[in-house]
Amino acid sequence: MKRTGHRLTSWFTEMVLNNQVVVALMISLLILLNLLILSRLPGLWTPIRSLFDILGIPIIIAGVGYYLINPLVDRLQRRFHVNRLVTITGIFLIIIGLIVWGLFTIVPIIQEQFLSLLRNWPRYWDHLEAFVLQAFPGATFKEFRGQITNLNQDLAAVLSGGKQSQFMKLSLNSLASFVSHLSTILIALITAPFILFYLLKDGQRVPSYLAHFVPYRMRESFLRILTDMNRQVSNYVRGQLTVAFFVAVMFSVGYGIIGLKFALLLGITSGILNLIPYLGSFLAMVPSIVVGAFISPVMLIKVLIVFVIEQTLEGRVISPLVLGNTLSIHPVTIIFILLASGKLFGIVGVILGIPGYAVLKVILTELFHWYRQHSDFEKQSE
Repeated sequence: MKRTGHRLTSWFTEMVLNNQVVVALMISLLILLNLLILSRLPGLWTPIRSLFDILGIPIIIAGVGYYLINPLVDRLQRRFHVNRLVTITGIFLIIIGLIVWGLFTIVPIIQEQFLSLLRNWPRYWDHLEAFVLQAFPGATFKEFRGQITNLNQDLAAVLSGGKQSQFMKLSLNSLASFVSHLSTILIALITAPFILFYLLKDGQRVPSYLAHFVPYRMRESFLRILTDMNRQVSNYVRGQLTVAFFVAVMFSVGYGIIGLKFALLLGITSGILNLIPYLGSFLAMVPSIVVGAFISPVMLIKVLIVFVIEQTLEGRVISPLVLGNTLSIHPVTIIFILLASGKLFGIVGVILGIPGYAVLKVILTELFHWYRQHSDFEKQSE
């Protein structure tokens, strides 16, 4: 009996406990089982979702501001040996001044161009539709013409007030929801600067503070994970926003040079949409092409030339200098991430999907290294 029990124990150890594939499948099964159980507990997620709705937006805004401003604060503090609190206060005053200047100079221009574009959009779209039908007289485009036309008319009617009664009815029915969302945005705009201020002041102490809640033998790995995650996210946030700024400037200047209407609005829109990798610039070209085609075929050609020049400068000069290869993610992987995160979480998932994947990649890489150190993986490989 002892020999039989010893054989069973050895077989179980050899085929199950020391089998990397079986262990990986068991761990995956346990993770999926936990996720299934948690998904069946809606009462557990309700307070978490409410807490995220309140704190999520200001924390994200403060985090983006921290990654943008913190390198400047560190550099000024090291170079001029100024107190960190004084440096942060000075930068905040400059930012407030720039915001006030933008509200009185740039915002009115953007507002005027936006309202004018909404008023004239149906005429622009009809002209583009006629132009496309002349250029492509086949039946391929005509199959989608009715759907596109109805969608454009509904959008134009809602934006211009053509469906005012229906829109007002919808607004009255959802007045409470509107007030709730408005209050959430106001709270976010008020609290985000305070969170950002204390992040800039004491953000360097946060990893050490969080490490006290982790067992001592795991603190080194925990701090290494936080450092890698911070580096990945900070490089991505700073790089994407810097590239988006240059894209907005290049499109605004280029459209201004060729005399395209709504140049500033279209340029800023291109910069914002550029936060969506690979797809943003092409999405931003839609309104520019519509406006250019309405003016004249020559203007449409000029718009396409500006787009080609911008894409060349962005792909060959700006992106390699600013972004480099910080995330080490293959373009095909990025496309898959955008499709999956966009399907699951909408526009928020499209914007935050790639940094979220980078964070998850750091965690899984660290777990894999830990698994190799505490298992027979390397011995079996040899």
